[in-house]
Amino acid sequence: MGQKVNPVGFRVGIMEGSKSRWYASKKEFSELLVEDFKLRKFIKSKYRFAGIPKIEIERTRDEVKVTLFTARPGVIIGRKGQEVERLQEELQGLIGRRINIKIEEVQRPELQAQLVAEDIADQLAKRASFRRTMKRAMEQTMEAGAKGIKIQLAGRLGGSEMARCEKQNAGSIPLSTLRAKIDYGFTEAKTAQGHIGVQVWVNQGMYFEEEAGHGADAQEGQAPKKPKRTYKR
Repeated sequence: MGQKVNPVGFRVGIMEGSKSRWYASKKEFSELLVEDFKLRKFIKSKYRFAGIPKIEIERTRDEVKVTLFTARPGVIIGRKGQEVERLQEELQGLIGRRINIKIEEVQRPELQAQLVAEDIADQLAKRASFRRTMKRAMEQTMEAGAKGIKIQLAGRLGGSEMARCEKQNAGSIPLSTLRAKIDYGFTEAKTAQGHIGVQVWVNQGMYFEEEAGHGADAQEGQAPKKPKRTYKR
């Protein structure tokens, strides 16, 4: 049995920030943690087709700030913002605290591992060929500018009697390199034969690619202390 590390959790606190940003005492911590779980589960289940790869929660003394990253912001906003107001009221009733919702659009959903995994799961639920689905997803992600992608499916693939695991990859996926921006997504495809686990790793490049690209500092092997402003005119 191998030791698998979540690429996102591996980089939290070093290269990535946490998706839940708040502080609480030992007595309140478990209660607030359950609240975060309820908020994320409710939003993901209600807007399953809105393409939400990430939900960030930030707490202050007065309110809870919820930031939704979505590929289809119009689905959540609704006509004249009515859908957002309704969602805000539902979330406030769910946890009993004041909610402030902010929506940010995802520019390239093909590079978001969670969205790629959910798209593959939807295709498998519609009885599409798993090999063709994996190949198409890899091609779209690489064309969008990814440095690499790995897809792994596990379960009764193709309706076979015995469960098995199949994987395909393209490009490079340096999982142990902390500078590499590796996005990870997981979901389950609910088919008639049973659930199929879908795991996706996407290499979005390096965190400090822009700074490392400057000639003098790159040659000396030293990271610049302040970013150069050559791009501003």
